[in-house]
Amino acid sequence: MQHVFEVQGMTCGHCEKAVTQALQRIDPEAAVRIDRAQDRVEVESTAERSALQAAVQEEGYSVA
Repeated sequence: MQHVFEVQGMTCGHCEKAVTQALQRIDPEAAVRIDRAQDRVEVESTAERSALQAAVQEEGYSVA
């Protein structure tokens, strides 16, 4: 299932890596695509949307 999140606060490659790793801790098989300029994170995952969103928020980013 594809999930799309608006993630505020990503400013660099390190931020992208932190978000990707947080999502892949929930689902190691997740495919993550990040468009930092658009504050957009697309995740192809079988995990629950709420779990993915919580993982990103725990890294300190706002998720819409």
